[in-house]
Order: sequence, then C-alpha cells, then structure tokens
Amino acid sequence: MNLPALHLCIVQPAGYVHSLGFLDQARYFRYQFRRMGAVVTLAKNRLRHDAVNIVFGAHLGFDAQAAARHTCLFVNLEQLGARGAPVNAAYLELLRRHAAIDYHPANLAAYQGLADEVPLIAFGHAPYLADRPPLAWDQRPIDLLFFGSMNERRRALIERIERAGRRVSLLERPLYGPERDDLIRHAKAVLNLHFYAPSAEHPCRFEQARAFQCLSLGTPVISERTPGTEVPGHFEQSVHWVAPNDLPGWLASDFDQPSFRARSEAQAAAFQQHDLIDGYADLLAFCAGYRQVHQTRLDTSPWQPRRIHIGSGKDYRPGWLNIDILPAAEPDVLLDLAQPVQWPLEFDSPTHGPVRLNAGSIQTIHASNVLEHVGDLPQMMRNCLDLLTLQGEMHIEVPYEHAPTAWQDPTHVRAINENSWIYYTDWFWYLGWFEHRFELADSSYLDAQLKPCAREGAHFMRVRLRKIETSLEERTRARTLRADFGGLPDDDIWATEPETAPDALTSA
Repeated sequence: MNLPALHLCIVQPAGYVHSLGFLDQARYFRYQFRRMGAVVTLAKNRLRHDAVNIVFGAHLGFDAQAAARHTCLFVNLEQLGARGAPVNAAYLELLRRHAAIDYHPANLAAYQGLADEVPLIAFGHAPYLADRPPLAWDQRPIDLLFFGSMNERRRALIERIERAGRRVSLLERPLYGPERDDLIRHAKAVLNLHFYAPSAEHPCRFEQARAFQCLSLGTPVISERTPGTEVPGHFEQSVHWVAPNDLPGWLASDFDQPSFRARSEAQAAAFQQHDLIDGYADLLAFCAGYRQVHQTRLDTSPWQPRRIHIGSGKDYRPGWLNIDILPAAEPDVLLDLAQPVQWPLEFDSPTHGPVRLNAGSIQTIHASNVLEHVGDLPQMMRNCLDLLTLQGEMHIEVPYEHAPTAWQDPTHVRAINENSWIYYTDWFWYLGWFEHRFELADSSYLDAQLKPCAREGAHFMRVRLRKIETSLEERTRARTLRADFGGLPDDDIWATEPETAPDALTSA
C-alpha cells in the first residue's frame, strides 16, 4: 500500500486550554501510524495541503470550507445522542458530509445512513509513556487522584468517599500533557467516575480515553461499574471495577493493601498484552483510500484568500492566510511585508498549496502586537494598503506608549500612541501615497487583560483603519506638497504621434 502522509490537527480556539486534552489521543494515533511506516505530523489548528488531515476537536469550531481544499477526517470523541455532549448542528453536519472516525458503536446512530462507513477505534497500551520505571508505592504522595469535568453526581460520590476516610486529590486548575502525567505517576490510583447516572435506556460508556493514559503511565485505575456500563474488552482485566454504592466502603477497606497492589500489577501486565495495531492498520487503509478518492474532488486552483493574519504564533487563525517572518511560528507562509513586494504574488504553502495574492483583494488584515517589531513600518503599511479592497480594514493591536509594560520586550523598535497613525491617514503624501489612504475608523484602549478601559489604565491600543480613495482636494494638496507633483505622467509624444516617432524619422 502506498502510504499517504498523515497530519494530526488539534482544534484550539484562542487561549482554550482544554483542547490540550486531545494530546493524549493524538499521540496514540501518531504512535500506531508510525509503527506501520507512515510519516505523521502534529499541529495546532493548521491543516496540510499534501496530507490526510485527521482532525481532533472539530466540535469547538471548524471552517467547513477548508474541507474543499484539504482531505479531512474528523475524529469524534464526544458522546453523541441522548444525554450526550451538547454539540451543535453544524458539527453533526460536518461528521455526516465528510469522513469521520468514532470511538463507540453507540454513537453511530448519529451518522444516520452513513454508520457503516465510520471506522471505530479504541485506545490501548501506549509504550512511549513507559519511558521510566513506575514509582515505588511508598514514593507516591497522592492516594487517589481525580481529574475531569466536575458535576453534582461526581462531586457527591467524591464526598461520600472522603467521609469514609479516603482523601481524593482534585486538580484545582486545568493541567494536561506531561505536567498532568507527572501527577498521575505520583498517584497510587486514579479514580474514574461516570459523568451521567446510568440507566437501562442510557448505559454509561467507560472513559477509555482517560484510562488508557493512566494505565500506560503505570498507575492503577479504579472505576465505578454498573450493569449498564459499557466496557471495551481489553479493559476488562485491567481495571479495578467497583459498584458506585460500594466505592466508599471498598476504598476504605481494600485500597492501599498488599492485595490491591498485587492485583494492580497483574492488571498492568494484562493491559500490556493487548495490541490494537490491527484496528489502526484498517484505519490507515481507510485513510489511503479516502485520500485517493477525495483528491479527485479537491479544488486545485490557487487559493486567493480574503483575510490575512500577520503573526501566526499563539493565535493562528484557521481560514485566514497566516504570515510571519519566524519559522517557529509555523505560519502558512514566511513573508516579510516590511520588504517591497510585487503583486500579484504567487507561492506554494505547506498548509494551503498554491496561493495567489492580488492587489486589492483582501477584505481584512489583522496585526496583533506586530507593528512595534517591524523595521520598515511605512513599507509594511504600503503593502497592506495595496492588498486591501476599497473599504477593506486593517485591525491593529499594539502596546500603548505610556503603559508600564511599554518597551519591556527587547525586540520592540518603537512605541505607539494616538499620533502614530497620522502619516497613514492625514499626511499620506509624505509616504508617496496618492490615490488611496487610510482613515481612522475606530480606536480604543485596552487593559492588561485586553479589556476596554480608560486611557489612564491602558496597556494596549486597538485601532481599526479603513482603506479609502483620496478626494480631489486631497490629491491637489498632495501635488502641492510633494516634490514630484504627485507623479505626473511622462507625456510621451510618440504615443500620440507615431508617424513622427524616431524610427520613422530615421527611415525617412
């Protein structure tokens, strides 16, 4: 089989820490695919034009138009259906219109007539997490660790357990990735409780996406189990199963005993015996086939974006062309708008494939905490003016000159205040501009948390500039003030009198 390149994309709205929860599952996908020789990359919010994109967290917001130019498969890890996660209709439509991957057969009803086309996956032992020997029991300062969303049902069970004499440690702040894993390694066991109360109509689904990580890190999992709890087979002999009403008494008597430790060691060994590679081999074949079919439908013409984001690091914007001068920011293209540029500009982007930037084609340019770093700011503003459509806008956030945080970044080359926009609005002719300029559409002050505030408390400024045509009076004033009269035409007489051009006179 000719293996396609695979790209794992985690959707993270700006500043949304809980998207880091998908790192566990994405790493497991990467591990399994790499075992079979596939080239796998992982990124936040970024898609790749040359790969099969496997998207985690699309329920948090995904631009469906991106699927017209990228091969995308969407991994659903939410509980769908009655008493499930409150996902919106746009997400369900995304799952039905494009290839999806799911973790539980009970979710398949949500795909309506497409259920047979949805690959099911599971999570098992992750050897890459066993990069060090498990801590000895007496070196683990945490008795019981619980992490996950809290609701009244879970809180009530934890309070009953603590009244019975066992202390349960909770994460006071969101922690994910290696930082949370370190706490798991220091716990004697992780407590798993269902979010919903089970019933005959609505059985509970075992939280395997959490449990596989803990077991792979060498920490036992204690989970409640009811007659309706649905458990994947490879967890049957790997978890301490206890009825919810029996949990407080069982933990008070059995936990932290030699017998518990012996059972935990046997469960860890049992968990390691299950290799799920066959399911991921089937998924890899599905990805290859889907890529082959989907390529025939892809729009291969150069992408002509309508929105540009300058500076693509922590707040990369899907659906925009994200540009930066730093490779570490992982932009769509490395492009320095502080240098002269000839339009149209065409280039190949690893995320979008062929791209064409035309003058007068961009509706919005967003530049957050960029302008204070730029060496040749007039050149950048000239390029932005050229790119924008008439009435197109440039949205800017910059540190405010009089703020206590001004100049604290050693890479800043200027401070900015209310007067910093005059050259781009009123004194445009100084920059060699003539037919177009910016007008100041809006300006406000922001505090350290980027919330609107009075000038006295400002740390930042937010400015909205709009591209407009200069008036006849403004052009006349520009000719009055510019040394070159505003770039008059050369008035070539041979263009209007070709019969007397130099070649004609010579031949005569």
